[in-house]
Amino acid sequence: MKHLEMIEGVIERMGNNSFQLKGWAVTLVALVGALAAQGSDKRFFLLAFIPLFAFWFLDSFYLQMERKYKVLYKRVSEKAESDIDFNMDTRSATYTEDEAGRICFCSCLFSKTEWPFYLIIAGVVGVLALILILT
Repeated sequence: MKHLEMIEGVIERMGNNSFQLKGWAVTLVALVGALAAQGSDKRFFLLAFIPLFAFWFLDSFYLQMERKYKVLYKRVSEKAESDIDFNMDTRSATYTEDEAGRICFCSCLFSKTEWPFYLIIAGVVGVLALILILT
């Protein structure tokens, strides 16, 4: 049970990290937008894309790690208590074809919790940048 609790703790931290990254992404885009609207060079707003995509990739990495630990949790829960070795290395887990597909970084990058969020923010940044540049 203790090993499962340790894995649950890691999964929870990965989820919290993902949530915090989304908050930081929104905050940073709002900050850059406020700075760009105050009279500085309007193209400055386009710089918001760099950290936005960096946050997207980092958030996807955390999602990938979360999914790996969920598979590890599943494998550990299936073991007999005497066979549990308290190994926390996700590379030691074996993955089914379906699990391997879900764990793939590209799958995480374009998951339903990632791409809509970051694509909407990127769209807002693009529209605002266009408005600021044209005015």
